[in-house]
Amino acid sequence: MAEIAGDEAPTPPPPPPISGEVSRDPYTSTPASTGSNKPPLRTTKPGVKRLILTASVLLSFLVGLPFLLKSTEIHRSPLPSDAITALAHRLHSTPPSFPCGLHAVFLRSVPDRSDASLTRRLEQSISAQLHLLPATSTAGNVSVSVTVESAGGCSSSSSNVGSGWQCGTVTSADLVIGDEVFDELLHSALGSGRWDGSMVYTVVVVETDDAEGMRVVVGKHRHAWVVGKADEVKAVSVIGKVFAKYFMNGGIEEGEAGIGKGEFMPVGSDGNVVLSFSLLNADPSDWVYDWDFEKIGERMLNPVVEALRPIVEINIESQVLYHTPKSSFSYFDDKLGGNVLSMGDIPFFVNSNEWHLDTSISATGRSKVLQFVVYIPSARECPLYLQLPDGGLSKTNAFISPMWGGVLIWNPPDCSLGSKRTHGTWKKMSSQELTETLEIFIGQLRQLFGLKPSYLSQDMDVPTKFVVSEKGFTEWELDLLYRHHACSNLLSCLTTLESLSSLVCSLPRMIVMDEIGRQVELSLEAANLAQGNATLGISDSSAGNICNKSQGIG
Repeated sequence: MAEIAGDEAPTPPPPPPISGEVSRDPYTSTPASTGSNKPPLRTTKPGVKRLILTASVLLSFLVGLPFLLKSTEIHRSPLPSDAITALAHRLHSTPPSFPCGLHAVFLRSVPDRSDASLTRRLEQSISAQLHLLPATSTAGNVSVSVTVESAGGCSSSSSNVGSGWQCGTVTSADLVIGDEVFDELLHSALGSGRWDGSMVYTVVVVETDDAEGMRVVVGKHRHAWVVGKADEVKAVSVIGKVFAKYFMNGGIEEGEAGIGKGEFMPVGSDGNVVLSFSLLNADPSDWVYDWDFEKIGERMLNPVVEALRPIVEINIESQVLYHTPKSSFSYFDDKLGGNVLSMGDIPFFVNSNEWHLDTSISATGRSKVLQFVVYIPSARECPLYLQLPDGGLSKTNAFISPMWGGVLIWNPPDCSLGSKRTHGTWKKMSSQELTETLEIFIGQLRQLFGLKPSYLSQDMDVPTKFVVSEKGFTEWELDLLYRHHACSNLLSCLTTLESLSSLVCSLPRMIVMDEIGRQVELSLEAANLAQGNATLGISDSSAGNICNKSQGIG
């Protein structure tokens, strides 16, 4: 048994594998890589899960791509550039103008026959006379009609402009009632002076035998009348001059500064104006003056505010300031017995360091503020007079600064060179003094708007009188302001729209919000409406601020 066991000894187990060696698997075909940590290469295709994962990522990117492009694009509200170009072409080819009518009425004292041939001849003569006179740029075609009334009958031309005149309502005997009453009588006989929306101006020639020469009266409505004995040629000439010089040009001569002569209206871009009235006491140690502006000022200025409402929205403020010396120097004149301020020192009169005038709470960012200052000099420089360039003294002792306002130097009644020791007395301007002061300020407001403060009888070849309106502006003056303001607004609106359209087109990546697009469309619509009203002669409807929105976006 021992021998057998020695012959058949058991086989020892194989040694463990050495580190780094890879055992060969007879069932795999991948050869073992000796001495390398790289993973084995795939010899089979990827599974379905991996294909689904790749497709889902690609699909998510494709779905989100439009949102990515939308979030990074530049928003540009479309602007009506073609409509703006069309408006510019219309306004440049045909500048805005307002057609109107002229109706001439001849009230003859002799009982002659009034036939159609006479009215037609007078109509042709007046039309020829108007072509010889300078016309304003805002006046369009003028339709002329004539009515001849006498004891022998009444005849009107065929081209009646709808004056509303009724024969027999007014006679030469009515002149005895006075010009102011006769003006209202003509107004009641003629009506509002409108014809299909456009304005109709009437000039009545009243022939009288007892009158010496001729005289002209221009009413506060849309009419005037000529009184006296004159031949047909002279009457036609006067009618043409009254219509062209006053009704169309406001009495502004060639070369004068005024409305339609390059002057701008003091109106804010938002259509608002604040009239700030200030009473300045130069030295309160001498005297201190106050005023009852809330009572008297509003009573006198409210009609002015209502008259100008189609053009501008006016707010009124008032204040009293103390310790407000002037910046300019005055000198003593022995002949005048007071201190004199020359016109050359006026630009330095306003003391911006001491005069705290810009305290308005009604003025917004785009509103215009017009300052009207009553300056009360101190006792040592009182009385203070304003000397004109020709050496004379100013009748109103006041001056204006265009686009800023006006200043009135008011010398108190007890003002004299010997009144230095008053020791700060408190006083108040009387109602009459404040009324006269406000009348001067209304005249300055007229000048700031491009009109004359008043009219002189020497403006015409014949004596001329003007009926003053309690509103500060007559109806024919308001028509002139309406026409000028409407034309200025139209051209300003067009400039703003063209500039904005050109800017947007030149910057392709400029952001244009929807609100800007809506404002442009509203401004364009208002401009087209105003142009249509101008074509029909409707000046007061066109005078609103049609481009406030377009100016705001500019």
